[in-house]
Amino acid sequence: MAAQQTPAPPAAGLHDLAQGLLERLRRRGFEHAQVHATEERRCELNLAHNEPSLLRSNLARRVAASAIVDGRRASAQGTDLTDEGLARFADELWGAAQAAPQDEAHAVSAGQRLQLVRGPADPDPPALTRALRSVLDWRAEHTPTMMIEEGLAAHRRVRSVVLSSGDSRIETDLGWIELSVFGLAREGERTSSFNHAGGAAHELPDLPQAFGLARMMQDLTRQVHTRPLGERFVGDVVLAPGAVTDLLEWLAGQIGDSRLIDGSSLYRHKVGQPVASPLLTLQSRYDAPGCSPVTADAFVAAPSRLLDAGRLTQLAPSLYGSRKTGVPHTPLAEGWELLPGTTPLAGLIAAVPRGALVDRLSMGNPAPNGDFSGVVKNSFLIEDGRVTDALAETMISGNVARMLLDVTAVSAERIDSGSQELPWVRIPGLHFS
Repeated sequence: MAAQQTPAPPAAGLHDLAQGLLERLRRRGFEHAQVHATEERRCELNLAHNEPSLLRSNLARRVAASAIVDGRRASAQGTDLTDEGLARFADELWGAAQAAPQDEAHAVSAGQRLQLVRGPADPDPPALTRALRSVLDWRAEHTPTMMIEEGLAAHRRVRSVVLSSGDSRIETDLGWIELSVFGLAREGERTSSFNHAGGAAHELPDLPQAFGLARMMQDLTRQVHTRPLGERFVGDVVLAPGAVTDLLEWLAGQIGDSRLIDGSSLYRHKVGQPVASPLLTLQSRYDAPGCSPVTADAFVAAPSRLLDAGRLTQLAPSLYGSRKTGVPHTPLAEGWELLPGTTPLAGLIAAVPRGALVDRLSMGNPAPNGDFSGVVKNSFLIEDGRVTDALAETMISGNVARMLLDVTAVSAERIDSGSQELPWVRIPGLHFS
C-alpha cells in the first residue's frame, strides 16, 4: 500500500458527536451500539448538453447507528444533529428495536483501531474547470456527434469517526477527485444507446484518455448505426472492464451474507479450490482513491487476494453472517484489481472467429446456479478476428460460474477507475440470439 500521511484529528466536533450519541444510546437502554459520524465536503462542476452548467460546493454532516437490546437490532441514520434531534433519533431507534425479531447473531464491531488520512484535502476549482474544458474540446474535435448529456468533475473529502460499545475506534479522512461523462451519439434522427465512463483519482489524470472516457465516446459515434445479429450461433465474448464488473459482483454475492445464510452459495465449500480460470487473480487495492480498508460493519480488512490464479481463498460474510453460519469472519472492504494478462487486447479480438466485443451486460439477477439470459449493450460484432458493426437487440445466454472458469485470455491493458482496475477478458461458449 502507498505510504499514509500522518493522521490528523477528526473534523471539529465529529468525535464528540459520535461519542455523545453512543453514550445516549447506552443511557436509553441499549446493550450494544455502534455509531458512525460523517462529514462530507463536495466541490463540483457539472456539464449538461455539452456545456458547463453549474459550479457548487456543499457540506453535509450525518450520523448512522446500529444498536442491540435483548438480541433485537435496529439501524437508522439522521441529519438533525441538535440535542432534540439526537434525542428523537435514540427514541426512534429504541422503538424500532422493540419491534424487531430476536437474533443472537447480532453483534457490533469490537477492538478495531485505525487512523487514516489520504488524498487531496482541498479542492482546486480552476483545475476542475480546466479538466472539463479539455474533455469538451476533445469531444468537439474528435467525436462531435457524441452528446454529453451529463458530466462532472468534483473534489470530495469525507471525514468519519466510527465508535462502538465494543471499544472500536476508526477515524478516516479521505480526499479524491471524480470525473464522469454520460451521453449518447446522434446523427439526424438516429441515436446510439446511452453509455457512461468515469472514475476517481488522487490527482487529475490525463484526460480524456483516463477512465476509458475517450474510448467510450469514440465507440458511441460508431454505435449510431447498428446491425441485427441474424442467425443464432455459439461464439466468444470479449468483455470490456465494465462487463467484467458484472461477473465479479456475482462472485461477491455468492460468497457474501445472503447466499451463505440461505444456503444457495455455489462456493460454500469451495475455499482452496479453483472456481475461476487460472488466468484470474483478484486482489484488494484498499489504497485506491475514495477507498479504505474499513468494511460496512466497521472492521479493518487486511490486504487480500480473493482469487489466486483462479483458486478461492476465502468466503466473505459480515460479522453477522459469520455468527449466523459459522463461516470464519475475514473482513473484505471495497477496492479491487484483476491482475493483467500478457495478451494485448488486439490479440484477444484476433483470436475470436465469431462473437462480440461487449461493453455492457444487462442480465438482471442470474439464477442461483449462475444461469442467465440478457442483452448486450454498446457492443460490436467480431467476425474472423475483426471488430465490425455495432450490434442491435442482441441476446446472450450462458452461466456465470462457467464463464469465470472458461476465461481463455486476459488483456495486458486495463482501465483504472479508482476503486477498480480491470482488464478485458475473452470467454468462449456463449449462446447468441
